[in-house]
Amino acid sequence: MSKKGGRKKTAAAGAGDELSRFLQPHLQTISDTLQLMADAAPSGLERTEWSEVVQLGDLVYRQATVAGMVWSGDLPDVETLKENIVAYFNVLQGFLLACHGSTVGAGPTLHKYISSFAKSVVDSSISLFKLAVSAYESGKPDRKTIIPPVTGTVWEACLALKKVPTTNCTAIGRAMTQICLCLKDILREMKELPIGDSGDITAEKSSNGDVDISSDKDESSSDLEVDDEFSEEEIAIAKMITAVTSDSLVVVKEAIRFITSLLKSSGNQRDASEDKVESMENLLSCCREIAEQINDLGASVYTQETSEMKSAIKGLYNGINGMRKEIGDLGGSPENIFAAFGGFEKSLGALEEKIDEDVVNEMENLTICRS
Repeated sequence: MSKKGGRKKTAAAGAGDELSRFLQPHLQTISDTLQLMADAAPSGLERTEWSEVVQLGDLVYRQATVAGMVWSGDLPDVETLKENIVAYFNVLQGFLLACHGSTVGAGPTLHKYISSFAKSVVDSSISLFKLAVSAYESGKPDRKTIIPPVTGTVWEACLALKKVPTTNCTAIGRAMTQICLCLKDILREMKELPIGDSGDITAEKSSNGDVDISSDKDESSSDLEVDDEFSEEEIAIAKMITAVTSDSLVVVKEAIRFITSLLKSSGNQRDASEDKVESMENLLSCCREIAEQINDLGASVYTQETSEMKSAIKGLYNGINGMRKEIGDLGGSPENIFAAFGGFEKSLGALEEKIDEDVVNEMENLTICRS
């Protein structure tokens, strides 16, 4: 290597160290600001509209575009690169403060959505500049190929801001939809058990006959042969647990419809239902509890452990009772959801009765061995 080439490499390394040191306090400032997102903003503050946050996200998007071109092209002098860092992180700081301001009045679920999407923008931005400075410092010739993909990650994070729910009601409804999808997965797994034809147990079934759960039926599931490892009693219990799972899906689906009706009745006005946030959050917690107990109940099909099944059934009854209370507190008496509760409790009662019956039969069949 020539002395001239060596001097250039040394100079580039020195400039890279300088840029790395210059970047650190900006990263720390953003990290400190992100900590504000750990809690929702105090209710006494003026709330920032989410549309303003999206606009600032667009500014971050444009700054990322500029940064991608600057750092992956023919690099300018160090001072110009520093100016790019300052400009970017000033916009990012403003974006984060606006995100925090938008959490005024946000319940736990909405706050979690906002924080998660904001963090995605921050994390991708930090990755972009760490990579850019590192590539400059090491003199990597492939900057033009490695920086654009990371810039694209920032773009995606900024564009995703348009999908963030803007009200507590919408956020809770979306979270319930995720629970619904989890229950559908559990039901699908239950239908794939080698216990023979599940008969008329389908995800479309409901207590009032008109709730469409849009299940993904496996055409071959009804043709599965019975597994010899399952006794007739165990197969009967497995089918009843499948029915309970199906009815739990109907219950959560009706809860989603109830939340949607609350949103419509408030005229899509954010403040119209803010006094009901706690009850809506509690309703969501009940749905989560039901999903967890259904998962445990599904797992007990293999163990056939009576105590596990009874514990899950008790938890499901508690979940239904909790949902009834919260719906009452929300001032609703929707016929469909109460009918779904009735159908669910009927399935639970039948399962509970079957379990008790099997326990009695086992006790009667016990023989006492005398020594």
